Amino acid sequence: MPLTELKYGSIKAWIKDFCSFFYKTDAAVKSDVELQAWWSDIQNVGHGDKRGETWWYPLTTLSNLGEALTTLIWIASSLHASLNYGQYAYYGYPPNRPTLCRRFIPEEGTLEFGEFLKDPDKFFVEMLPERFEMSLAVALVDVLLRHSSEEVYLGCQPSSAWTDNEEVQNRFAEFSEELKEIEKRILESNRDPKLTWPCKDGIHSFVS
Repeated sequence: MPLTELKYGSIKAWIKDFCSFFYKTDAAVKSDVELQAWWSDIQNVGHGDKRGETWWYPLTTLSNLGEALTTLIWIASSLHASLNYGQYAYYGYPPNRPTLCRRFIPEEGTLEFGEFLKDPDKFFVEMLPERFEMSLAVALVDVLLRHSSEEVYLGCQPSSAWTDNEEVQNRFAEFSEELKEIEKRILESNRDPKLTWPCKDGIHSFVS
């Protein structure tokens, strides 16, 4: 099983266990006024432009609650991390992804297009912004990819007092250990050159 699926499955199993401690039946989910108000707010306010889409499902079952929470947690944690924290290796070199260009891409048949065909590299360099703008872009990317000093990682809690339910704490401890094991496997995969994607510029895409 791919490591991303394994990680998603671990999150989903934990969420299912956690919800089942507090909601014993589908009716309990459906009758929770605050939970239903939260789901309605997400659809009608947070994503009001998508409120009419047919893929919204009613939060009336324990299964649907688990799917909704798993999706939100996955997007806000593992998916975001895999897309965000590896960006500097590519964006840290401004020509890979300039934030602006000083010239338009030339249209065929124009004098500029002939200039481009004559020396594409020179034309591209002349399109790039000045050193100050590029340095600012690099600094911005660096700041965006830094971890917050108050960041709490998936599988961790800021304190042991987040719940007094011993059964929940025990299951959460198991979930944390599962994530540590998955992390070890990810690190091992990242060290295996056969599992990386070499690019022309030497940048690799790592398993997350």
